[in-house]
Amino acid sequence: MNKDNLFSQIFGKVAKLNFFKPLQELINSFYVKLFKIDMSEFKPSNEYKNLNELFTRELLKPREFDVADEIFISPVDGTCLSFGTTKELEAFSIKGMNYGLKELLGQGELEGEFDFANIYLSPKDYHHYHAPCDITIKKAVYIPGKLYSVAVKWLGKVDSLYTKNERVALLCEMKNGKKLWLVFVGALNVGKMKFCFDERIQTNAMANFTQIYEYENLHIKKGERLGNFELGSTIVILSEKDATKFKLFENKELKFAEAIGRIKE
Repeated sequence: MNKDNLFSQIFGKVAKLNFFKPLQELINSFYVKLFKIDMSEFKPSNEYKNLNELFTRELLKPREFDVADEIFISPVDGTCLSFGTTKELEAFSIKGMNYGLKELLGQGELEGEFDFANIYLSPKDYHHYHAPCDITIKKAVYIPGKLYSVAVKWLGKVDSLYTKNERVALLCEMKNGKKLWLVFVGALNVGKMKFCFDERIQTNAMANFTQIYEYENLHIKKGERLGNFELGSTIVILSEKDATKFKLFENKELKFAEAIGRIKE
C-alpha cells in the first residue's frame, strides 16, 4: 500500500470519530467556514456527530428535476472541468492532459467513440451521486489504484491521473439502448466510495486486483441515489458518441438534478 492510500484510510477512520460535543461543534463549524459550504439544504452543522456525517450529509428534501425521458441531469454537485468527444478513445481531464478510455475502464476492447464529461466534487460539495437518467446497470468494475488528489493542480502534474487512481466503473444502458459509463474516481482523503445497490463493492480496502460484478434487471430511475463519496472526488461520464448532447462549458458549477444534456432517440 502506498502512503497516499494509507493516509486516506487513516483520515477516513479519524473522520468517523465522535469527539465530545462542544469540540465536535467547533470542528464542524470550522470545516463549514473553511470550505464556504452552503448549508441551506441540510441540517445545521452542529447536529452532525462526526466529520464523516457532515461529509455525507443528506438533503433535507429532494430536489426537483425535469422528468422527461430525454433530459439528462447532473448526477452530482460539482464543477465541470472538461467535456467533449474522444479521439481514438482518448479524452482529456484538463487541456493538454489526456487519458485512455480502455485504461480508465479496464476494458480491452471498446466500440466507437464517446462523448465525455469530467465533474470534480470539492470538499464543499454534496457528496451523494444519483442516476442522471433512467438506466439499467449491467456491471460494475472495481479497479484498484493509487489515491492521488484529483484537484486541478494535480491533474496538470500527474499524467493520465484518472487511470492511475482507484475507481469503480458502472456500465449502464439508457432507454434508447445506448451505452453509458459512469466512472467514480477515488482520491486522496476519500475514505470510501459506497454503492447502495451492492454492498460487495469495497473501496480503499487494500484490494490489489480488478473485481467485476454483473447484474440482471437492475433498473434505476432518474434521480435515484446510487451511493456516495466520503469526501470530494471526480465522476467521469461517458456516453456513446451522439447518444447524448451535453450542454456544458468548462468550469461550470453544477447542481445535482439540473439539466446538463439531452438524450437522443
